[in-house]
Amino acid sequence: MTSVDTIFARLMRLSAEANLPDVEESTSYGNPALKVGGKSFATVKNNETIVLCISIDDKERLIEMAPEIYYQTPHYIGWPYMPLHAAMISDAELKERLIGAWRFRAPRRLAANFHG
Repeated sequence: MTSVDTIFARLMRLSAEANLPDVEESTSYGNPALKVGGKSFATVKNNETIVLCISIDDKERLIEMAPEIYYQTPHYIGWPYMPLHAAMISDAELKERLIGAWRFRAPRRLAANFHG
């Protein structure tokens, strides 16, 4: 079983590889989180689950496309957050989703200047 710390280290490594600017290591509701502009965009909920910020339209599309990775619980219905199975997602796809979550939460000027 993977630990929360191991999953968080993976998120930090992938966000660094993506060259995401102004990423802060922090917490959200007591869980390890990555933030930009004081807003979390990726959180490790437990030793199996990462929660990413995402538009509701994109969330629905990804859940349909890859239900083995992305899912929703009643808690997240109608909210721009999507849980995913950490063990089921590749580094390449997770990096792409981190970039999207970062863009979704970053201040406009910062996001406009990011060309990653």
